[in-house]
Amino acid sequence: MIYQIFLVCTITLMENECDPVYAKVDELLDLITKSKSLHILLELHLANRQLSFTELKKRVEAASTTVSRRLTELEEHALIERNTNSLRPNSASYSLTEKSMSLAPIIQSMYDWCEAN
Repeated sequence: MIYQIFLVCTITLMENECDPVYAKVDELLDLITKSKSLHILLELHLANRQLSFTELKKRVEAASTTVSRRLTELEEHALIERNTNSLRPNSASYSLTEKSMSLAPIIQSMYDWCEAN
């Protein structure tokens, strides 16, 4: 399901101009409303530490393919970091970036609101 927000446009003499921030909001909503994206971000926030792929998979209760895809997408948008261990190169852990840390309280608020309602 794709979520769209209403664009607030200002009318000028020659054309309509929309605030470009709304396009960024749409892009963010498209990303975080994909299956398990919000859950992954919330689990990393609650853990307050790096989590391995296996730990994340258990916490979000999803198939490996789904978790792998979401981690890749979140990493591509700089919302999580993939950290590798030189002693175990096939093993990776994941953590929030500074960018996503500022988003974490908003996600937590949405979770709290849903829990209360």
